[in-house]
Formats: sequence, structure tokens, C-alpha cells
Amino acid sequence: MAAFRPQLDQLPEEFPVFPLGGAMLLPGGRLPLNIFEPRYLAMVEDALGEGRYFGMVQPDKRLGRGENGPGLHRIGCLGRLTSFDETADGRYLITMTGVIRFTVVEEIEMRRGYRRVRAGLAGFAGDLRALEEDGLPFPRQKLDNALRRYFVSAGMDVNWDGLEAMPDALLVTSLSMACPFTNEEKQALLEAKDQAERARALLALLEIGARDGGFDEDWEPKAS
Repeated sequence: MAAFRPQLDQLPEEFPVFPLGGAMLLPGGRLPLNIFEPRYLAMVEDALGEGRYFGMVQPDKRLGRGENGPGLHRIGCLGRLTSFDETADGRYLITMTGVIRFTVVEEIEMRRGYRRVRAGLAGFAGDLRALEEDGLPFPRQKLDNALRRYFVSAGMDVNWDGLEAMPDALLVTSLSMACPFTNEEKQALLEAKDQAERARALLALLEIGARDGGFDEDWEPKAS
């Protein structure tokens, strides 16, 4: 099946948003979500009938709480609902695929308890390119080495064969979303100017995490 790749003028500028700290979506990335709150069940139901779009955005701890809920970061990512399953207890298990980042222009009237925004997309038109078009701004081995140090220092089990088989751009996107970085670090990765800048920021975070765990750049994994 061909990848879904819309044109900018085919995308909505008003849509629901799901404020969720730590759950960062990037263009081309896939984010599984377990939906159980009534307002977000309603949001998913409405999205299914209106193009299957909604935005993921992180709450901003620096902002006070407004009448609609916590203050939001200005930049989020519009996603498209690409898989859907309903459980016996009424939850929705869905997958959102990232399409394009957006800037929140303003919040608009809530609907069925969930928040909605008017957004600007044009500044992120480059997000609509295929991920495969982006390479790394440094040798892949440098990222692989930092990744191994980071996960060993964190005591995390990883499917290394699966990671090594990933194309460069998809690896950067997947790691940026999946690694246990702070909300602020994830937001910085989201707001990176382009994929090359995101790759550099990801590498820096991996190296800092590995050093904090006692693994410097000279450490090498033992041969199995």
C-alpha cells in the first residue's frame, strides 16, 4: 500500500488536540494510544468521521492553567488515525501516524469536552516530504555507538537487529519518540528545524545520558 502523503492544502487548519505530556508524535512516526476518557473517546469518534485527524501537543508547565485546561506548547504535530480497535470494555486502541507539525494560533470552542485549535501549518511544509529523503549529518556508526552506550547505561533491553535494519531517518524519528527523555527534551526534538538538526540533538541527548550512566565515548560493547 502506498504511503499516505497529502498536499498542504488538503489538511485541516482547525482540529482537535490531545494534550499529553511525554507522548510526542513526529512526522512519519507512529504513536499507539490507549483511549479511555469519555472526552477523548468522543474525540476519536468525531475524528473518524472528519478525515481522521487530530493533533498531539504537550502541556507547557511554564504556563498557568486556563479555563480549558493546562497551557499548551505552541508547537505540536498533526496526526492521522491509521489503525483502530475497540476493546470489550469500551476503550479504543489506536495508532496515530504523524503528518506535519503545526503552530497553535489560538484555541477555539471546545466540542464534546475536548479541546480544539486553529493552527498554522505552512511553516512546516517540509514535513510532508518522505522520511527516506533525509539522511544523517554524520556517520551512522556514531549514532549506533551512542545508542548502545545509552541503552546499556539505562539497563534497557533492545532489539538491536531491528534497530540496525531501520533506515536512518526512521531511526531518528523512532528513537526521538520512544527514548525516555524528559518532556522538555522531547519538545526540543519536536521543534528542531529539520531532520538533520533533530539527529544532532538526538545524538547529544544519547551521549549525555550515557555519560551520566558512567559510559564515556571510549566504551565499547563486549562481543557476544
